[in-house]
Amino acid sequence: MSLFKPKGVSGMTDMTVGSPYRLLFMFSLPLLIGNVFQQLYNMVDSIVVGQFIGSKALAAVGTGFPVIFMLASLFMGIGMGATIMLSQYYGAKDYEKLQHTVSTIYTAMLIGSVPLTIIGILVLNPLLSVMNVPDDGTLEMTKIYMIIIFIGIIGTIGFNINAGILQGFGDSQTSLLFLLIASIINIILDILFTVVCHFGVAGVAVATVIAQLVSWFFGIYYINKHYDFIHISLIKFQFRKELFMTAIKLGIPSGIQQALFAIGIIVLQSLINSFGSSFMAGFNGANKIDTFAFMPIQSFSAAITTYTGQNVGARDYERVKEGLKAGIVLSISVCLGITIILFPLSSLFMSMFGDDPDMIEAGVAYLHTVLPFYSLLALNFIFNSVMRGSGEMTVPLISTFIALWIGRLPVAHLLANFAGPDYIFYSYGISWALGLMISVPYYKKGKWKEKGIIEPKQ
Repeated sequence: MSLFKPKGVSGMTDMTVGSPYRLLFMFSLPLLIGNVFQQLYNMVDSIVVGQFIGSKALAAVGTGFPVIFMLASLFMGIGMGATIMLSQYYGAKDYEKLQHTVSTIYTAMLIGSVPLTIIGILVLNPLLSVMNVPDDGTLEMTKIYMIIIFIGIIGTIGFNINAGILQGFGDSQTSLLFLLIASIINIILDILFTVVCHFGVAGVAVATVIAQLVSWFFGIYYINKHYDFIHISLIKFQFRKELFMTAIKLGIPSGIQQALFAIGIIVLQSLINSFGSSFMAGFNGANKIDTFAFMPIQSFSAAITTYTGQNVGARDYERVKEGLKAGIVLSISVCLGITIILFPLSSLFMSMFGDDPDMIEAGVAYLHTVLPFYSLLALNFIFNSVMRGSGEMTVPLISTFIALWIGRLPVAHLLANFAGPDYIFYSYGISWALGLMISVPYYKKGKWKEKGIIEPKQ
């Protein structure tokens, strides 16, 4: 362990001491505010596109997300692995390893983002063909949007890696600052490029790229100025093979999980697309609302990952169990509140995306079907986050694979064929229940305790 210790930084949180309820809530709060702003500018994308360009453009923007997510999933997985490493090194007070891990991950990102952009553009046409995107104007707009996003993908990856770095050692407040900057810039540019300049979906994509790039560069500046125990360089590359391999070991299962999830969403999107542009737009609009509503649970799950990582690094497994209990109580309580509020207002929220009655009807069907099962999804998130924080990445992968590929997708196709498109969304609750059947028994066995990367003290 290095003898070097960092100066105190107000945003950092030592989660190895204190009340789990308070720690999780206070760590989650900036993440929640940040995620709300992140989804806010995603919502603004959709509202501006739906109101000023049309429902086909809304379908195009929504269709692009799972493809982008799938191709970026490997980098996101490695970033998740790095976050877990940083949280465990911070819990063990190994500050030298913190710096080496940051430098290694940044080097990998800068080198790897170029082929990612090239691959994304090359595979775009085949993927959109598989997804059955209607050739009624929607297909061409989807291509334009996605090509621009892929050209600027390094900003998105860098932005998320900065947030992951800070999350690893318990700083969720600074990540909020980065998100606020991106959100404000994106909203202003969205309105400028689409409403004033009439650039269409290209304007929406350019606004997103500029916002992410500016926030990424500001994040580098801020981290280098305020955190004296790490330094990010875009010129001087430092690479530690052993640390990168650890990040790969931890991150590849997460990357595969995210890729499988994205591919599954593409398959589901293909089914959705077969029912026409209005149903597509309704699904994509409701999905925005759904994602927005579930932000508190994602924030709690991010908090429990960091909490678990730090306490596994400190080898305090009893505190991990206490954190799991606190995470479950907080998440279930929030899920019930969200459902009570959002369920009767679904039609009103869907009308934000346009006045197409078929689009609104499809979106309401989605929300009314998934909202009652939110607690099952919350439990999946919390249990899997505990395992990821401990370094156990394979079980969440298996859980997600079975839930999505054995549960949601086959059931969705069966329901579409035998009951109609509005019943597709019951497949969500069924898949979440299947996922819990994998995660909960494994957690109770306790083998996740053996997955930490910190060597026992001699």
